[in-house]
Amino acid sequence: MKNIFKIILYYLLITFNTYVFADTNKSTNILKIGILAPLSGEFKALGETILYAANLALHDIGDETIKIYPKDSGSNKKKIIKACKEFQDEGIKIIIGPIDSSFHKELGDFNDLIFVSLSNIDSSISDNIIKVGINLESQLLAIKQFVKKKERKKTVILYPDNEYKKHVEKNLKFIGFENSKIFKYSKDPKKLTGQIEKITNYKQRKINLNSRIKKLENSEEPKDIRELKMLKQKYTLGKINFDSVIIIDFGDGLKSVLTSLAYTDVNENEILIVSTNQWFDDNILSETSINNFYFPSIDLKNFKKFNKRFAKTYDFKPNEITILAYDSVGLIYYIWKNNKKINSTSDFNFKKEIRGKIGKFSINNNKVIQKLKIYKLSNNNFIESKF
Repeated sequence: MKNIFKIILYYLLITFNTYVFADTNKSTNILKIGILAPLSGEFKALGETILYAANLALHDIGDETIKIYPKDSGSNKKKIIKACKEFQDEGIKIIIGPIDSSFHKELGDFNDLIFVSLSNIDSSISDNIIKVGINLESQLLAIKQFVKKKERKKTVILYPDNEYKKHVEKNLKFIGFENSKIFKYSKDPKKLTGQIEKITNYKQRKINLNSRIKKLENSEEPKDIRELKMLKQKYTLGKINFDSVIIIDFGDGLKSVLTSLAYTDVNENEILIVSTNQWFDDNILSETSINNFYFPSIDLKNFKKFNKRFAKTYDFKPNEITILAYDSVGLIYYIWKNNKKINSTSDFNFKKEIRGKIGKFSINNNKVIQKLKIYKLSNNNFIESKF
């Protein structure tokens, strides 16, 4: 399988490089798109799938005036700078990449180039970088609308105490959630459980239950006997002082919070539980104690279709963000075709929404905002929530 993968990639690179040499002295009416992806190092497989996604986009657009020029970003600053200098020398102005924000500072030195980064670190467009990843602002906007539609009045917002906390706090302040309380929790699972106990008033609710059971145990009244039987099936007694909880986390962090909520007897049928984007992570289906929670994300039908087509074409499953590379090619082509030029990031601002594989999104006032749908994890399935 790996050998087949390498052979296909080799021919793709030969094709791309043929384009480079073939159009050097031809008409300037050619859309040249550079791809800055890790074709070596730890994230080599991801870089290769990004090239494949670009190839699919070229095939679907079907315009021979688009040329793709891939370069290896590797995983260090020197390779990034070397690749960018080569793009400049070759007259390639628009580049898809890098995949994250680690080297955005270095990109600022190449202000004659435009980078369409797959990073989700921010919605704002910097001088020469457009970040098309599923950013937190877009997620919080979708969550805020969803919570409002569900008529929840008391919201608890939870986020981890890690290197991204300032980024989270900035977005929360900007979006603004009415009638909400914000809590920062520890990455240490033992400390986390204690923090969730305090937020949910777990110990007092446990005392309430034990006290009530003790009071009813000596009663022979039929109604008391029925209540006692019911109480012995519970873990706590008493209301929780919020009706919705938003968890700004993913992966193991999210699982730890969900486990703690289940332990403290938070009933997902009574409390609306919403997390940030999970990219339809199948592990969540089997590894969480909460079986009913919501999250914003891209269009699931399109995501499944894209992954299925990708797998059928290249015989392996793509990384989640590969679909962003496909849409980036389409976005650049759309701007170029309508404007006949792309001189700066300001050319990407447009009033109307555009539709990609991820769904609808807009680039306006130097911001990329995705119109995300809300999905529900229910009975081991991802279901779109019609709210």
